[in-house]
Amino acid sequence: MSQFNDDAEGQSDKEFEKNLKRFEDMLTDGQPQFFDADDIEEIIDYYLQWLNYELAKKAIDYGLERFPYSAIIKIRYAQYLSSQHYTHEALTILNEVEQIEHNNFDLYMARGYIYSQMGLGEQAIENFKNAIPLAEYKDEVYVALGIEFLNEDKPNDALYYLKKAIKLNSKNEVALNELSLCFDLTGKSEEAVTFFQEYIDNHPYSYYAWFNLGLSYGRVGLYEKAVEAYDYALAINESFSSAYFNKANALAQLGLYLEAIEVYKETFKYEDHDPTTYYYIGECFENLNRFEEALVNYNKCVKLDPANGDAWLGIGVVLDALNRLTEGIHYIKKAIEINPNDAEYWYVFAEVQQKLGFQEEAAMAYQRVIELDYDDFDVWLDYSKLLHESGYIKEAVETLSEGIKHFPQVAEMYYRMGIMLLEKQSRKESLEFFEKALSLDFSKHEMIFDYAPVLQQDKELLNLIANYKK
Repeated sequence: MSQFNDDAEGQSDKEFEKNLKRFEDMLTDGQPQFFDADDIEEIIDYYLQWLNYELAKKAIDYGLERFPYSAIIKIRYAQYLSSQHYTHEALTILNEVEQIEHNNFDLYMARGYIYSQMGLGEQAIENFKNAIPLAEYKDEVYVALGIEFLNEDKPNDALYYLKKAIKLNSKNEVALNELSLCFDLTGKSEEAVTFFQEYIDNHPYSYYAWFNLGLSYGRVGLYEKAVEAYDYALAINESFSSAYFNKANALAQLGLYLEAIEVYKETFKYEDHDPTTYYYIGECFENLNRFEEALVNYNKCVKLDPANGDAWLGIGVVLDALNRLTEGIHYIKKAIEINPNDAEYWYVFAEVQQKLGFQEEAAMAYQRVIELDYDDFDVWLDYSKLLHESGYIKEAVETLSEGIKHFPQVAEMYYRMGIMLLEKQSRKESLEFFEKALSLDFSKHEMIFDYAPVLQQDKELLNLIANYKK
């Protein structure tokens, strides 16, 4: 039976190729040819699938001229129009089709995709749902719904429909990959691991499943298991470049930078040289303190992608490490020009300005980091230190007070405030802050003496620490 089906399929493919050649010959020599409605629909679908819109339009024109009442050819015309951004004209045609033939699966799917293209998610979802009872392969519709719910920032709804798609067609690779994203967006990383493990039990040779299991392990910090999962994916499909890339990421997370670099390079055998890959290779070399090689790879990244702010920043940081900071600051500024709202970039800029002795510029940069809601308490410590070293004790205390409002459970903030207040001659208040810091995290009390060694002679402070040690 399967042999019969294979032979029939092969015959059908040959027939289609023959019809396609006849159609293209007709366009070339102008000699009219006859195609029935099914033949011309297949030809239109072929050109639309391969984004050959010029020939798709010619096939549509031929079809509409000879079969003016064909609903499917009109639907394909609407799809063509939407590809050319004539979405309103496309919807008008589909509405006309609906008046005549309202139980048409292709009609609702086409209209759903057009609404999606227009950013009208609710209308897209309504049309996809209308297509469900008319669908021969419902998993296709469930995937469309899943992706649309993702576009609408509703990952839980997306997860529901994508699971339904997999239940109907376990080999739907689009559903499998989108599911991985949904698990991530919904914070269900543990569930993702279980899901893909169970899926692999039934489909052990699905490299997509092994790949997604690797992603899921990575999201819960199990990088060794992630590497193992990517290795299985590559054993099944050795040319799967995404598996090499993500395996390299996992190796880098494990601190195995040399191994990671070699695996990143493997991707170049199977895909075009990607700027992001060069960036990560540069980052690995930077972590190995091999700054010249890091520089080479960051430069390769920005040559391929001049808008990669991370790589420009990397160049600046590496030049700093090579004692070429005055040269490096130009590249850090370039990164900020590309991503002016990246707090990390401004933080690096603040630090290098401080190193160069440009205190006002550094202060402005720290303020910018804070404005951008940087989620690390260190910026408040560093900014207060800058103010303190510049002689602005009052402003340093005010900065720390604001920082404590944002990070009320961080002991380091209270230790630093205690030091500042002692310098302001506010001993009683200072000791209260030291006491709060010690109660939050006694183990960090040495930072007092790292910052202000003179306080090692302060008997009252030493007694307070001794009491907490007991």
